[in-house]
Amino acid sequence: MLRRAATIVAIGATTVTLGTPGALAQAPGDPTSRAYAQIAALQKLKKSLTPAERKLDSRLVVELRERAGKAAVGARTGVAVTAKGATEVEIRADRVDDRLLDRLRATGAGIRHPSAATGTVLVEAPLAALTTIAGWSDVTGVSLKHGLTTGRQTDPAAPPVADTKEAKAARIETALRAPAVAAASQGTVVSEGDRTHAADTARTRHRVTGTGVKVCALSDGVDSLAASQASGDLPADLDVLPGQEGSGDEGTAMLEILHDLVPNAKLGFATAFTSEASFAENIRALRFDAGCDIIVDDVVYYHESPFQDGLPAQAVNAVTADGAYYFSSAGNEGNTLSGTSGNWEGDFADSGRGVQKFAGDAHDFDPGTGVQEFNPLSPGSRNRVVTLWWADALESSANDYDLYLLDAAGNVTSFSQDVQDGDDDPFEILATANTTGQRLAVVKYAGADRYLQLSAFRGRFVNSADGLTGFSTPGVLRGHSAAEQAFAVAATPAHDPLPFALETGDPPNPAGPYPGVHTRADLPEPFTSDGPRRMFYAADGTPYTPGNFTATGGVVREKPQITAADGVATTLADFAPFFGTSAAAPHAAAIAALALSGNPGLSNAEIRAALTETALDLTPAGYDNRTGHGVIRADRLLRYTGATPQPLITAGAPVVADPTLEPGEQTTVTLPVTNVGDGTATGVTVVMETDDARAVVTPRSRSYGTIAAGASKSRDYTLRLAAGYPVGRPVTLRVRATFAGALSPTTSTVVVPTGRPSATVRDFAYTGPAVPIPDNDPTGASATVEVSGVGYASALTFSVDGAECTATAGATTVGVDHTFVGDLIGTLTAPDGRSATLFSRSGGGGNNLCQAVFDDAAATPFSAAVTANEPYTGVWRPDQPLSSLRLSPADGTWRFQVADRAGSDRGSIRAFSLHIAGFQAP
Repeated sequence: MLRRAATIVAIGATTVTLGTPGALAQAPGDPTSRAYAQIAALQKLKKSLTPAERKLDSRLVVELRERAGKAAVGARTGVAVTAKGATEVEIRADRVDDRLLDRLRATGAGIRHPSAATGTVLVEAPLAALTTIAGWSDVTGVSLKHGLTTGRQTDPAAPPVADTKEAKAARIETALRAPAVAAASQGTVVSEGDRTHAADTARTRHRVTGTGVKVCALSDGVDSLAASQASGDLPADLDVLPGQEGSGDEGTAMLEILHDLVPNAKLGFATAFTSEASFAENIRALRFDAGCDIIVDDVVYYHESPFQDGLPAQAVNAVTADGAYYFSSAGNEGNTLSGTSGNWEGDFADSGRGVQKFAGDAHDFDPGTGVQEFNPLSPGSRNRVVTLWWADALESSANDYDLYLLDAAGNVTSFSQDVQDGDDDPFEILATANTTGQRLAVVKYAGADRYLQLSAFRGRFVNSADGLTGFSTPGVLRGHSAAEQAFAVAATPAHDPLPFALETGDPPNPAGPYPGVHTRADLPEPFTSDGPRRMFYAADGTPYTPGNFTATGGVVREKPQITAADGVATTLADFAPFFGTSAAAPHAAAIAALALSGNPGLSNAEIRAALTETALDLTPAGYDNRTGHGVIRADRLLRYTGATPQPLITAGAPVVADPTLEPGEQTTVTLPVTNVGDGTATGVTVVMETDDARAVVTPRSRSYGTIAAGASKSRDYTLRLAAGYPVGRPVTLRVRATFAGALSPTTSTVVVPTGRPSATVRDFAYTGPAVPIPDNDPTGASATVEVSGVGYASALTFSVDGAECTATAGATTVGVDHTFVGDLIGTLTAPDGRSATLFSRSGGGGNNLCQAVFDDAAATPFSAAVTANEPYTGVWRPDQPLSSLRLSPADGTWRFQVADRAGSDRGSIRAFSLHIAGFQAP
């Protein structure tokens, strides 16, 4: 990503003065000459960098030098610095391990997300420590945190809303206090896209509802999950990856759309917002850990290359290779057909105007005989992120291009001029100012000519008032949505038009067909991003066309593929209606889930062909790079793929005649199974085996006959324990149900308790020193307790102790002192490595846990705790059952870990205990 260097060198003493717009009396009078002079001054700074500074983001270098009084640049660096002098940065190192994390903490850095797999760490570090960190021999680069955007379309004229964790906690608590309401399977509010895509018709006609399919979303967060579950707009068993609930409600809105169209599908979620590396890890986890069949997201990181599959795209490649379908929003960056594009790409063209004024050559944007070094932005392109990429492989660029933002007077107002010298990313990034008359310039500082992409996210290139021509080209769609097997989804309105103009003077926005269905007459949203996507490198950095990195090289991927609805209703006030390709992507994913539910086993290639073949072509005629093959409809898709209602048999909890079964005894086990599918299950047979040869179940196989959709049947089995069976060891039964249908067989495990519980409960308390919990650090803090002389546990509860309970911050008499308990995730890990989450970001803004018992039998889950419960005492049901930790002997080391996942609050682990009962001897 950035240059490797081994020498630690202090910031050099070179002082560079650029001047500011208010101090340019001596500067050249015409804008072009003034721009050249200021670019030259910035390049003087670049030439003066020390070895350690060369590994820093150029904006960090300038920020540090300006604060040290060694540079007076005047242009904005865009570096956000906290009141304590810290900023978030991404560090790339040869190896990410505990040793590196400890060294980072020693500098005062807070760990936000370490990724050993990618060799990166997201940290919040003191600005003053960054040069020291960059100087470490194993650190190869330090950049500002990679930002991202979603495909949600909001009013660009509306002021940004700053959310806080306090406001988030208040929203959640309000939702938790609201009474649950009875609702239909889809919930109280149904997306208009259910009708316009004819998904309602398809479900009724084909009798498919999403059975047998798990659809998972990645976005910001699911703050209102509990409220949506209480209203019936999301299912109670929605699967959120532990600790990955994120923050915000775009994820909740996407999940509601999915549930509206496929009400019987299983749903899952993980945040995409922690970091680019974390996003990629969560894509993999949703498939390989959570078993998601279809995954959909609505984000793009600015650091995702348009020319090579980066970390998220590589994760998409991995899950699609494993058989998953992947859908992603095309983005809201505009398109050339609608005249809303802020993208330019093409070969570098030497303007011939950089010689003797500054190092290197300014790019000429004019494709004709004229010369134009500046590409002007529209008046609405305020506060927009701009990226520059060129066709070099990631972490391999030796060609050095720089990016400059200027005002109409020729003043450089922002810049990005990192060093690329052989092991760096071909990437520069800046943000525009809150003003008009802005324009961009690209300078090749050193190296070979390359194909370029310059993108102003949600900005536009337009003709300027002073005579410059705005040049734009198709192809702003990039990153993981451009992965070869991903479906990039464009947007068309379902109902009312977007209620605001993207820029002053825009034509009226189109309306959708609701309560009708989508037709070929529909129009796309003007903001939807266009393709195609020209790729120059395989994921491993191998060039597709060695030696040709121009507009005639590489390979071209057809993007986007399809179009789906946006502008739809959800239960969430901030997403009513929900506009943007963020809303379109889950509609497309849900329609694919209907097809897969009615015809399990459809391959990625088959569903791709079906979606594109049945899509209704939108203007212009034929495939186009704005709407792809057109808008999809569920009725047309299912008619093409064929769909029949599928049965799905699942095993229920066994009923044991003698739950105190001892070695040498036998008992009757009654096992119910339920058809949770859409169709009647015939020929249902269950095969049941134990996990230990000393426990035998007979008969091994039983027929359950025919089971109608929604019905259950039970059969009796005999379970016999050998005389030598371990006392109290639970028997795990492996259940395999077969039936006529494509979803057969299903497998699951159920647990049968054995042994006569002891009435004696033994307490095992932590007696060590207080353990500080690091702020906003996923690695957290932990303390251990040794358990001995128990064997298997018949009962297990966990308590956070304390001698005197109080909500006072920093109290030493409580079990866990911590302000804002809603920041915390608490996990208990058994000696065999199994773990259970006790609490996860619940409890709101209250302080301290004290004399709080976590018991599977408790009536109230800790997820229902609110600020008013502080200090958190009493008996609570854990997020995950503690019974899962009793499958192995209790003797050994137990670990209690607490991780703080939000900033500005601290505390310590002080006192906790395990309360364990064993079994009576036979």
